[in-house]
Amino acid sequence: MPHADDHHHDHEVQGAHHHHHGHSHGADPAARGFLPGILLNLGFTAFEATAGVVAGSMALVADAGHNLSDVLGLVLAWVAVVLARRRPSERRTYGWHRGTILAALANAALLLVAVGAIVGGAVDRLLHPAPVETGPMLWVAAVGVVVNTATALLFARGRAADANRRGAFLHMAADAAVSLAVVAGALVIRATGWLWVDPALGLVVALVILVGTWGLLRESAGLAMDMVPPQVDPAAVRSFLAGLPGVVEVHDLHIWALGTTQVALTAHLVRPEAVADDGFLLAACDGLRQRFGIGHATLQLETGSHGCPLAPAEVV
Repeated sequence: MPHADDHHHDHEVQGAHHHHHGHSHGADPAARGFLPGILLNLGFTAFEATAGVVAGSMALVADAGHNLSDVLGLVLAWVAVVLARRRPSERRTYGWHRGTILAALANAALLLVAVGAIVGGAVDRLLHPAPVETGPMLWVAAVGVVVNTATALLFARGRAADANRRGAFLHMAADAAVSLAVVAGALVIRATGWLWVDPALGLVVALVILVGTWGLLRESAGLAMDMVPPQVDPAAVRSFLAGLPGVVEVHDLHIWALGTTQVALTAHLVRPEAVADDGFLLAACDGLRQRFGIGHATLQLETGSHGCPLAPAEVV
């Protein structure tokens, strides 16, 4: 009974190796933007926290805490990208790609911790109002709009196909929106003297973070549990495989993410006329890569003569 053709699989691995090797000569697109983003935001976080304490602004202090969690998140994401570039080894045959998923998950968890801290501080300030110096609050937040927008743009490219980069982009975009809200809040407080506006903005910060983080948390947790990546339609993949020449049944189909940009697949194809056919396997794997972005496919061919699928009963 033929299995997935080893010779073809070697070609797949070799092709992936050449692609990776080519990136090593220049900047890795996946890693682009992390270092300047980290340095820019770390400097601004220190500046904003100091100004928030001096001005007595809960909104600035809350935003500084949020920015600090983003800096830590960027560091995690960057480390994950660097690890993902390491070659597979005898013990880690898929390399370190899963690190990008774990980084996205840790990023979401950090943001949820930040939400709790911000809500606690804002509620305390609502119960115990304190004066706010609107001048520093206004200008520091205005600088934050510029810094966070510039950082978000560093991660705009490629975010649609990479949860790791998308997490970084969402954090920075949310920060820019929050900083803009703080600018508006400073103007309102200056015009009306309403001190409750400052802690209310802290609660708005928390809500913005929570809304922006929930989708990232669900996706990264799902990928960590080997969920089919959201950009891949498993029914369409099954239909494609079932439509290959000579295939009468598809079973034991598994699709999962190796990392935030790498997708793998295994499947059993019942093909009564199965022979060692490099052309068939090449066409199948090329189709999976081009149509669905699945770059690591392993296919086992069966003739069906044994009368039952060569897979555990609980898999489909």
